[in-house]
Amino acid sequence: MSVPCLVSAAARSFSLPSPAAGLLCWRLLGSNSATRTRRSVSSKRQMDHLERTASNFRQNALYPAQVCGIVNESETVKRLRIAVHPDFVFKAGQWVDFFIPGVEKVGGFSMCSSPGLLQREGVIELAVKYTKHPPAHWVHTMCTVGSRVAMRVGGDFFFNPSPSDPSVDLLLVAGGVGINPLYSILLHTRDLLRISQATGFRSYNIGSAHLCYSAKNTQELLFKNSVIETCKEFPDKFSCNFHITQQSTEVDPLLEPFVKSGRITEEELKAHVDPQRTLCYLCGPPPMIEAISKILMDFGFSKDRILFEKWW
Repeated sequence: MSVPCLVSAAARSFSLPSPAAGLLCWRLLGSNSATRTRRSVSSKRQMDHLERTASNFRQNALYPAQVCGIVNESETVKRLRIAVHPDFVFKAGQWVDFFIPGVEKVGGFSMCSSPGLLQREGVIELAVKYTKHPPAHWVHTMCTVGSRVAMRVGGDFFFNPSPSDPSVDLLLVAGGVGINPLYSILLHTRDLLRISQATGFRSYNIGSAHLCYSAKNTQELLFKNSVIETCKEFPDKFSCNFHITQQSTEVDPLLEPFVKSGRITEEELKAHVDPQRTLCYLCGPPPMIEAISKILMDFGFSKDRILFEKWW
């Protein structure tokens, strides 16, 4: 379902709830003491989104927005198409504080669209998995086309190269709905390649990108068809492996060449990285991120080349 993506005047004036909770994460490989402190706090009670991301960058502006499309991305995930204010900007990989009128808790959802889509159409997209957490529950049970919200961009987890930057390769590792910010980065990289192709010269020094994406089964692999199309459009630049851990049915023949049974392996990672030129972006459950980070550091990666967000 969708309507023309224009932010109405009505969407510019509604009262915001008091900020209180959310569902996102925190970001980079930090010191052990910081990690221990955060774990100690979270072991006593669940930290909310605003608290967990308090040290992250946030824009000052809070912008009104309006839902103009809703799609069932999977049985448990809804993708929202949201018309935003003309001044709204973000970098591929960032998230938004998501304010809902009448809902006290504040959500935290990563963009799953590219900055290019925002420039072209004035919209962003969010893919939200069903949970009982109030913002996600609202998305799945009460949100309709025309619903008004407000959003503020934040996050230090992004890929935003400039034309003068040296070429880098990307390793993108996703678990479950952790695909959202990585899909945004993948789409942004594709958009930059298209710009270079259209202008006839290399506007951006884009290297290769390999996506390792793990989910229980192929039904829970979000955006899989679009990812495959991107790999086929730029076969010398993009590659992907979908890892499924609990598949009970036959794999679709169209997906089969890209699907591997079992978890992401050390061998696969090693085949697609170079500690000197690869930037690694990881997003998924904490145990997965910690295990992948350790493997990459064993390969010789410095901490500043491993960026991650943990979904709690």
